Amino acid sequence: MKKVYYLKTCSTCIRILKDLNLPSEFVLQNIKTEEITVKQLEQMKELSGSYESLFSKRSKLYKEMDLKNQSLEERDFKNYILEHYTFLSRPVIINGNQIFIGNSKNTVEAAKEAIHSK
Repeated sequence: MKKVYYLKTCSTCIRILKDLNLPSEFVLQNIKTEEITVKQLEQMKELSGSYESLFSKRSKLYKEMDLKNQSLEERDFKNYILEHYTFLSRPVIINGNQIFIGNSKNTVEAAKEAIHSK
């Protein structure tokens, strides 16, 4: 599978998508208008190793809900991501059996290299 979960209204996501210059076989999913399904999230977790690795602790809701002062478990991370799209660390780029999560420069460069290396 070649897919990118992103937010169309996020300028960082849009900049990264431009920078990646994705081949046409990649499917883009705007997570605000097309919600993440349980199956999709489980596939992401399988590749990443945990729901926590997919969870954004920089989300506005994370701060508003004071989640940093709570003891969250894997099922909590899963439920929060399914409950509201802002809890997914973006973008999530899936290139076959590789997953790249978030917008750090190193992550984006690694994704770009993996996508464009033959």
